[in-house]
Amino acid sequence: MENQAAPDFELPATGGGTRKLSELQGRGVVLYFYPKDDTSGCTTEGLDFSALHAQFQALGWEIFGVSRDSPASHEKFKAKYSFPFELLSDADERVCEAYGVMKLKNMYGKQVRGIERSTFAISPDGRVARVWRGVKVPDHAKQVLDFVSSL
Repeated sequence: MENQAAPDFELPATGGGTRKLSELQGRGVVLYFYPKDDTSGCTTEGLDFSALHAQFQALGWEIFGVSRDSPASHEKFKAKYSFPFELLSDADERVCEAYGVMKLKNMYGKQVRGIERSTFAISPDGRVARVWRGVKVPDHAKQVLDFVSSL
């Protein structure tokens, strides 16, 4: 998927309305997919991206978190932690499928379909510059910032 055109999408966003990837041409986009609002790993990941948000913005990059949670759930999650970026709702998994982040996972001994924590750095020309799959949260946001800083 790296060096290919990023799949376009339009998803409901926090704050009302929708966000369409193709409307962000000319800006870098960090798209991070996470499993579930207000869980420990997803909260830590959101807070880590929040802490670096101003640095991403200074480099001309936008951050968006994507999960299958509803817009209402996203609104509560964003408000609770004061995330400075929008969360996008992919309830029907179209975007998750397009980016290949839906996986079978083991949860308490059962196989369940869920989002594999993944991040995509999409360059201002709309191409996927870098993909991180099976992300481990500690230091991940800093790794993404270091990568986009190097472009």
